Amino acid sequence: MARRELTPAQLAVVQAVRAFVDRQVLVACSGGPDSTALALAAAYVAERAGVRIRAGIIDHGLQDGSDVVAAQAAARLSGRGLSCQVLRVEVGEGPSLEAAARQARHRGLAQLAQGDPVLLGHTLDDQAETVLLGLARGSGVRSLAGMAPISVRDGVELRRPLLGLHRATTVHACVGWGIETWADPQNLVEDFTRVRVRRSVLPLLDEYLGPGIPEALARTATLARADADLLDHLARELAGQAVGEAGVDVEVLAKAPDALSGRVLLGWLRQGGVVEPGFTHLRAVRSLIDDWHGQKGIDLPGGLCVVRRGGTLVLERSARSSGDQGRF
Repeated sequence: MARRELTPAQLAVVQAVRAFVDRQVLVACSGGPDSTALALAAAYVAERAGVRIRAGIIDHGLQDGSDVVAAQAAARLSGRGLSCQVLRVEVGEGPSLEAAARQARHRGLAQLAQGDPVLLGHTLDDQAETVLLGLARGSGVRSLAGMAPISVRDGVELRRPLLGLHRATTVHACVGWGIETWADPQNLVEDFTRVRVRRSVLPLLDEYLGPGIPEALARTATLARADADLLDHLARELAGQAVGEAGVDVEVLAKAPDALSGRVLLGWLRQGGVVEPGFTHLRAVRSLIDDWHGQKGIDLPGGLCVVRRGGTLVLERSARSSGDQGRF
């Protein structure tokens, strides 16, 4: 990449990326301004640090001409000296099209990464949207923590260097680099909840509550993440005492604070195969501890059921889904 003076926007992206390119990484790129600025900044840093990076483009095949868009994005990055690979993925079923596409994308990136960390182009604006959506769903502190700068999913390390930068900065950075970017038409389709939040809800909050709402929501995520990390650590210690091969020890959880016992139960349910246990499911299962009067078991998603046997909660096949009841 040519050595020349950077614009303020380019410099902001480069400085944000610098600490995240300490080894070989894969940069996830869609062709949009966020991921394109991320890729070019990572290439700028990598060239000076003597680090090799690659770019990966996932084609979901959900829009007509998506293969052309992916090929054009790859050509633009290749023209700037980046090694780039396009992977077509199949989007399966999920709670929503957005969620299913996200799952397919993560699988594809894991395949391309081959063990390397993956850089993602999420910005401060994305973080604000994520927190606001969590609030609207009535989610707990982990959801309000938003996206972490570094996280691990299915064994792949995900790095998000741009969480402190606005989307406008990446747009200006791409202008400074003189590179064309792709405007995803789905970002204008208000059938998607996140698009409505981006285009309607956040601007309205800014108008009525004053400027700085995205920054405030992102700050909330940072504070919530610290609390959630501590609670998760304490819950893991509690799980070591409460969860065994036979099931969950009711007496141990009954003595624990709700914030910890709830986390232990959620982790146990997920590990046992319960599909997306939510607040209502957790409250019903907790009634077997807090309001025990010999009631029947609690049916859960995935054809599973929690029953209480003496002082132990047991997860097994629901009688509604199978004639057998196998313990988990």
